[in-house]
This record gives sequence, C-alpha cells and structure tokens, in this order.
Amino acid sequence: MKKRVAVVGATGIAGQQCLVALDRHPWFETVLLAASERSAGKTYEQALRDAKTGARRWWCNEEPPAALMQLPVENAAELNLSGIDAVFSAVESDAARELEPRFAKTTAVLSTASAFRYEEDVPILVPGVNLAHVGQIDLQRRRRGWQGFIAPLPNCTTMGLVITLKPLLDRFGIERVIMTSMQGISGAGRSPGVVALDIVDNIIPYIPNEEEKVAKETTKILGLLGQGGVVPASFPVSATCTRAAVLDGHTEAVVVGTTAACALADVVAAFQEFGEEFVRQGLPSAPRRLITVHDDPFRPQPRLDRDADGGMTTSVGRVREDHALPNGVKYLLVSHNTKMGAAKGAVLTAECLVTAGYI
Repeated sequence: MKKRVAVVGATGIAGQQCLVALDRHPWFETVLLAASERSAGKTYEQALRDAKTGARRWWCNEEPPAALMQLPVENAAELNLSGIDAVFSAVESDAARELEPRFAKTTAVLSTASAFRYEEDVPILVPGVNLAHVGQIDLQRRRRGWQGFIAPLPNCTTMGLVITLKPLLDRFGIERVIMTSMQGISGAGRSPGVVALDIVDNIIPYIPNEEEKVAKETTKILGLLGQGGVVPASFPVSATCTRAAVLDGHTEAVVVGTTAACALADVVAAFQEFGEEFVRQGLPSAPRRLITVHDDPFRPQPRLDRDADGGMTTSVGRVREDHALPNGVKYLLVSHNTKMGAAKGAVLTAECLVTAGYI
C-alpha cells in the first residue's frame, strides 16, 4: 500500500517540481494539494491559471500529472493532515517557519526551505552522505513533543559539493575547501535580477546569503552526530557563488586541501566507488551512481550532464593537482539544482526515511 502524501506550495515552482517527481511513484501517492488562501477552493487546474489572462502558470518541462488536475487545492494554513503519511513542503522560508511546525506535530515534513536547516536538532539529510544523522529526528521529537519531524534539504549549491567532498573526507581527510559556483538561473525561481536582460550575456556576481549557506551547511552535513546534535566538521569552506546564463544545473569549481597526501588516481577511485552500498539498495529515485567521473577535459558541462541518471548523479571532471594548497586537488562538478538539489532529492530522502522506519 502506497504512502499518502501532501504537497504544500503546490502551485509554485518548487511544488510543481515535487509533483513531477512524485508522479507514478511506486511508494508514494499524492492525495492532498495545498497552497495560499488565494488558490484555496479551486481545482488544481484552475489554480494554475492566471485569473486575468487565462495563461497556465506551469514552469516544468514535463506536463502536470493529469490525475491531479481536478484535485481541490486546500488552504495551507488550515490543513487537516489526518491520514497523511508525509508532507512535501515547497514554500518560501517565511511561510515554512510558520507552517512546518504545525505539520510536524503529527506528520513527517520534507522541506525545500532553509527555515529550519540550522536548528541543532534538525538534520540536513543528503542521501548516501550523512544518513547517520537521522538520529537527530529522535532528538527533535523528544525536545519538541512532535510525532512527526522536519527534515530539510540543503541549499541546491551545497548538494553537489557535499556529495563530492564526502569520499575525500572519508579517505584522505580535509583541511580546507575553496569553491566557486556558476549557477543555473532556475535556482532563482522567478526572482527579479536574474531573468531577461540582466542574465543574457552576463554573469551575476552575487547571490544574497548563498555563500554563507554553503559554508554553514557543508560543515554541518559532514560533521559527526553526538548526543546533543551534530558537531560540525572543523575545516573552513570559502565559497564564491555566481549566477550564469544557464537554464538548469549548477557548475562548481572546487579546490580541496586534504589532510593526507593523495595520488590523483586514488582521488578518482574514491569518486567512482563512492555510494556503491547506498545505490545497491535500489531506491526508486536513486541514480546508478552518486558520482559520475569524466576523463574528457571538456566535461562536465551543464547542457550535456545535468540530466544524467535522471538528474540525480553529480558529474565530476578535470580532476587535477592544485599547488596553491598543501595536498591540493581540484575538480569541476555539475549537479542538477532542481532535481537532486530540490524536489527529486526530497523524494529520494523520503524513500530513505521509509526504509529507516521514520515514515
């Protein structure tokens, strides 16, 4: 019997991506849609239409799931979660701060928002990387008196970075990380300043709060779980985050100073072998490999590699020595920001939590 799930923020971009990721899922069935009061009481098909022009406000490449178009949209602020096994929350952080604790009193909440990422009893779970942190859910429930919990995804830029850092940390140790991103514009939603004439023929050199999020989330995700929460990893992370004229996919240039000296062949092997045990579980949304390594010096590229393995693998290339740092190694990665880095990654996390008995 499938788990019954709700999608909150169903009319927004992140919510639409959740619905696509959940469509015909073998474990989950979407039975409840919620959005703001403006959309409440309409069918999903009606809620997607602009009231003045009649234009359909659907932003995914895939068509909306036909089975959901006549489903009524509920008011997220008044949601009844009776009979719901999990909530996929795809709302902005201000709304998440208010709504998600209400949902978590009874129900598991998978969130794409940053509202609770930095709470000490809230895990930022990355499949195949830090599922040992799932124990924070028990702490969260005890402290807050909830039957459910909140488990947010990391920032989409953090996702590809931590997936590639984990095998290096495990095999060689890490002393410091320097990362520069060239991020796809879909990561900005419909925000002003990154669409139309601002982004064409251009790179936007600043994304508010992005660099701080990457640094803080990376050390939390790669830290160790103790009785009082996660002890962050001790290495510093220096991030420069930019927006490039690419539709989807975040490209990152990463330089890592490792604790132990490492040959390039060993670094490549660490990438290639990473996550083998996780992938063997055969979860429905998991890629064939967590990291795909290219030996072509012109790869990875977002246009060629963002959709590899359904957008769920992190593509790595140009692995080489770096002489500016002791035991330095550098590489480029491409990660799909709206798939593994957002809705589909949330679905994969939910699959992990089903397997672990939390949903």
